Amino acid sequence: MNVWLLLCSVEVSILAAASTDTFDSKLDEDWKNWKSQRGNQYTKDEESYRRMIWEDNMRYIEQHNLEHSLGKRTSKLGMNNFGDLTNEEFNKLMNGHRRIEAVNMTEIEADETDESSASKESYFKLRTATVDWRREGLVTPVKNQGQCHSSWAFSATGAIEGQWAKRHGNLVSLSEQNLIDCSIPIDGCSTGFAWHGFLQVIEFQGINSEETYPYTGKDGGFCRFQRDKIAAKITDYKWVWGGEAALEQAVREIGPMSVVINASLKSFQHYKGGVYYDENCYGYVTHEVLVVGFGIEDGMSYWLVKNRSVLYEITNI
Repeated sequence: MNVWLLLCSVEVSILAAASTDTFDSKLDEDWKNWKSQRGNQYTKDEESYRRMIWEDNMRYIEQHNLEHSLGKRTSKLGMNNFGDLTNEEFNKLMNGHRRIEAVNMTEIEADETDESSASKESYFKLRTATVDWRREGLVTPVKNQGQCHSSWAFSATGAIEGQWAKRHGNLVSLSEQNLIDCSIPIDGCSTGFAWHGFLQVIEFQGINSEETYPYTGKDGGFCRFQRDKIAAKITDYKWVWGGEAALEQAVREIGPMSVVINASLKSFQHYKGGVYYDENCYGYVTHEVLVVGFGIEDGMSYWLVKNRSVLYEITNI
């Protein structure tokens, strides 16, 4: 094992040293500024390796944005905090949700739900509408999950926040850490689904606010739920079946919805703006988010999605 590790280390060092001569000198200042803005520090060998990845990502972004300027892409990409990560590393870091096959279903939280299915007539009416629940005060500001794989908790709190505000007229930021610490088993940074969060809130007869139970983004803490400081409650949750037509009807009539999407692609890793679409976005889902609306832009239907640190306009969930 030690020999293998040594050989692996040597190979990385050789790769890094060999790649130094291939760096684009025109990007030297951009690389320095990017590192400085994020406070990134590397060893000499690691910097060469990370610079190589960063330049590769930069070329990918530039090519994508060139295609966008030519009308071939509906979204724009940009260099961000994930610029020195390979796509595999990005997924290990940010998409802890185990891959599951995509189905035409989403989880929603509601005390009361119209069970009727979306007809073709109602579907086409919805396709001409625009819904944005932020404007109605049902969506809290975008939060940041950090390096904890807790997207399920953020998705769950977002759905509950929306329903609580809709019913009581009071938008309260709820505690994801409450769900993480009190999950069974206690590994909320490793696994979970939004419906796990709903069940927990039902069982505990409530959830604390973000202010009462702040986010740490870490596993291992004991459950510190305070029953005398409940910020919101739910009595039930339901599943929505029927694909995008049913989801549109649910979002329009009920409010923000918990959904699972495929967030694994390189185009998602570097997304900056516009309607996100990738022809390779199919097959499985990896990450839970909150749909807070939908609409049409330049003739293209989109979902408005609240994610960990940005609001996305996404199509083809």
